[in-house]
This record gives sequence, structure tokens and C-alpha cells, in this order.
Amino acid sequence: MLYIVPTPVGNLEDITFRALKVLREVDLILAEDTRTSGVLLHHFDIHTPLKSHHKFNEHDTSDDIVNRLLAGANIALISDAGTPAISDPGFFLVRAAVEAGVEVQCLPGATAFVPALVDSGLPNERFYFEGFLPQKKGRQTRFLALKELEHTFIIYESPFRLVKTLEQLAEHVGLTRRASVTREISKVHEETRRGTLEELISSFKERPAKGEIVICVAGKAE
Repeated sequence: MLYIVPTPVGNLEDITFRALKVLREVDLILAEDTRTSGVLLHHFDIHTPLKSHHKFNEHDTSDDIVNRLLAGANIALISDAGTPAISDPGFFLVRAAVEAGVEVQCLPGATAFVPALVDSGLPNERFYFEGFLPQKKGRQTRFLALKELEHTFIIYESPFRLVKTLEQLAEHVGLTRRASVTREISKVHEETRRGTLEELISSFKERPAKGEIVICVAGKAE
């Protein structure tokens, strides 16, 4: 069995009882960064062996992992925070396991964009998840596509590029489009700022953001 196990995006207590049970009982845990995951495992007194599995080696290691699964091993995949394969490594291994006939189970759990979307105050009965935008090639094309969306859309961003991204969004959808920016979800300094893109640009120029960022933008119909 390959288990996809979400881990907390902030407060370590956000992990589920089932996730802890799986992490204790599997034969191996695949971690995006073993040092980061080591802190989580130490906190909950879990001593399962760890192996590095990240975007730079997943193409090379996935075949070996699938062979271990086919031989009877139970393996859990975790990322540094949140649900693996959502803007994190995981898709390639899951696809390889499925194609090989290995049973895959994804546990429910933390994903940063869900609380950010609900907290935004924007319509959320339908939404579009963009994740991280391309930094260079293809970036303009993505903005043009987002401009046409009628439903709330969600972007992950670095605090260092936040103002630039908000300004580029405003260029395409207008300064008066409603949006929210949530940072440090489930951490001590969690914060959501809401308003028009113009107001948010001014706010973050005056008080720059730190930490992981989720941007939610109202669709054009709104």
C-alpha cells in the first residue's frame, strides 16, 4: 500500500489520529526534506525509517519505490507541509504506483488553499486552483487565462514576489477586483488581509508580508 499522508501546514496538532497511526505502522516514510519531517516525527515520538523523495530525485527513485511496494512493503509519502502532490512532489510516484497496480490511499488532511479560500469571504461554491504561477515563461499566458475565469481563483506565492504578482493581477483584472491574501496559515502570526487589489497592493507595500502566501481573487462574474 502507498499512503499519501497530509502533514500540518502550521500547528503540529493539526495532524489527524489516522495519519499518526499510518506513519507509525508503515515500513518506510518518504519525505520531501528529512530534516523538516524529522521535527514532526520527533514531536510525536515516531521512529519509522525516513527516505528522501523530492522533485529533484523522484524520477530516479520512483521505480525502486514501486518495486518495494510490489514486494509487499507499506510506504507513506509526506511533504514538508500539506497534502503531497498539491504543489509538492507526489504525482509522479502516485501515477507510477497506479500503473503498476499498487493500491494507493490518500488520507484527508491539511491543504493550505482550503482555509484560505473559506477565510477570504469570496464566493467558494466553485473555484479554480492555479497553484504557483510560472516565474518567467508562460506567466503572461496564465494571467490572460485567469482574467477570463468567472469563479474565485487561488494562487500560491512567495512573500518576495507578492506585490509584483498583485500588481500584475491588477493590470489584467483591474484594480477594483476583490481579493484576499492569507499568510502563515495555522501558525502564530496567521493573517488575512481583504480588499480590492489596489488596497492590497498599498497594504503590502506599507507592511510587507512574511511566510507562506495564498492569494484568492474573485472571478469576473463577481
